[in-house]
Amino acid sequence: MKRPLFLSAIILIGIIISCQPKAKSEEMQSTVKRKAVVYQVFTRLFGNTNTNNKPWGTLEENGVGKFADFTDKALLEIKALGVTHIWYTGVPHHAVIGDYTAYGISNDDPDVVKGRAGSPYAVKDYYNVNPDLAIDPNNRLQEFKDLIERSHKAGLKVLIDIVPNHVARDYKGLTNPKGVSDFGAEDDTTLVYHVNNNFYYLPGERFEVPDWEGGYLPLGGENTLLSNGKFEENPAKWTGNGSRLAKPNFNDWYETVKVNYGVRPDGTKDFAELPEAYAKEDYEAHHAFWKDKKLPDSWVKFRDIALYWLDLGVDGFRFDMAEMVPVEFWSYMNSSIKMKNPDAFLLAEVYNPSLYREYIHKGKMDYLYDKVELYDSIKHIMKGYGWTDHIPVVQKGMADIEHHMLHFLENHDEQRIASPDFAGNPQLAKPAMVVSATISTSPTMIYFGQEVGEPGADDAGFGKPTRTSIFDYVGVPHHQRWVNNKKFDGGQLSEEEKELRDFYKRLLNFTINSEALMGEYQEIHFFNKEHTQNYDHRVLSYVRWSANEKLIIVSNWEGARNYSIELKVPGDIIEKWNLKDGIYTLEDQLYNKTQTELKVENGLGTVTLHLEPLESLVLQLK
Repeated sequence: MKRPLFLSAIILIGIIISCQPKAKSEEMQSTVKRKAVVYQVFTRLFGNTNTNNKPWGTLEENGVGKFADFTDKALLEIKALGVTHIWYTGVPHHAVIGDYTAYGISNDDPDVVKGRAGSPYAVKDYYNVNPDLAIDPNNRLQEFKDLIERSHKAGLKVLIDIVPNHVARDYKGLTNPKGVSDFGAEDDTTLVYHVNNNFYYLPGERFEVPDWEGGYLPLGGENTLLSNGKFEENPAKWTGNGSRLAKPNFNDWYETVKVNYGVRPDGTKDFAELPEAYAKEDYEAHHAFWKDKKLPDSWVKFRDIALYWLDLGVDGFRFDMAEMVPVEFWSYMNSSIKMKNPDAFLLAEVYNPSLYREYIHKGKMDYLYDKVELYDSIKHIMKGYGWTDHIPVVQKGMADIEHHMLHFLENHDEQRIASPDFAGNPQLAKPAMVVSATISTSPTMIYFGQEVGEPGADDAGFGKPTRTSIFDYVGVPHHQRWVNNKKFDGGQLSEEEKELRDFYKRLLNFTINSEALMGEYQEIHFFNKEHTQNYDHRVLSYVRWSANEKLIIVSNWEGARNYSIELKVPGDIIEKWNLKDGIYTLEDQLYNKTQTELKVENGLGTVTLHLEPLESLVLQLK
């Protein structure tokens, strides 16, 4: 059953109060930084209009998107959503099940490929791109260069993945630059470890394919010449997740091999350690530190890969499982990138909160996923059993690094919000999305299809529903309705889906244009819990401000409950904002339809609010 529209919003009350005459020049205003918004798109799925969705379907049966599907129109629509950066996931050439031997590409073995389309995190050739994504596989790299150019023309910065911890089991570079050798090509395979070996070995042992579990069979049981339960690798290499077994477990990352960064099997390091003082140094000092040091071969290989993609026009990278690679390497890698492009956008997966500051300060990462702290907390609240009280606590703990913690509610690893195992209803994401996008100066990320409520319900083959498959050829039904046979106009969306996308568009554009969201933060949640009737742990409030904007943000996380409250703005905030006693008219900025008042009396602010379930308002002081 479709919910009434008033149930589909959340409360965002943004009170934008101008405390000073707008005497700044236009030039000064233009220098103020704004929030970044990253749109993650699974490249091979974006433009696929095939709706067959046969489990384990071939490319021909289920279709595949191409670089060319990102037309000028498509990219301008993404930009108009309120996006500043687009992360094209799955671009570097990874192992796939498809016959490209006519183009000089070796076939990949289904026994060491997950799914039929393959994992984007089992890279086979870092100097070229996935042939599935090209209209002409012979011209695939040029087609991606053309996409970079179109993206830049649309005003979008381009990000791609680099996966330093592991590579595909059968790595083979076909278009390496002159003088560049493949990973492992010069390794001494008689040794378990050598500082300049790219891999770790098990001399005297052959690799064995895992025992399949849970009814799994490669390609869903289809018999092929290569899916024979064997893969030739002698000696066996350590597996990507660190398994040292010649026959890894089914749950190991058996399709990949671990890259050696000069860390001996006992965990000691064969490279210079970075002094603690360098946590306070800039990337130029880090770059200078490594100039006269002897470096493991894998360090140089990945540095050269990053610089290669920068030369092609890529504006930054998302680094997979960065915490599994020594922080000293990141100091070297990221300082090298920044020396070439100081504005490069560097985003990494680090899931251990005790390592956050080390990888930010010593590893010179710009941004890390804020999964374990904010995302996990928000997910619990969305599912109905979490308390909003936890969010200000998380934010306080992140205060010194809040700018570096990228916020998201979906990505390719996480369950779709609309899936039954998560929220089961994309409307319930609205308060979470507002908080995620406005509580800090950090970038915001959304995953393609999130903005139209994609539930990830299709069983594509490898892996199960609730997450859109990254391993198989599949269509993305809700997203396809927005694609509308490549018109990219949302022509097939339902009214509820159109309204949801409109919400994301209004919110994201607000965030990238708000100066206050790059300014100060203070929670007022606990003050209101103590002093405001009917205010409880399903409501959240905080303030954001800069010299020219003052925001109060309040969210109602209940999908079936109204709140009538006299929200309080504490005296210390009123003082910091230099507000005098009086009554101020407030005008909605998100939907431009509501007016209310802020009353300041005896140094305390009050806003009378009636909050519908999941209602949303942005109010500006006039």
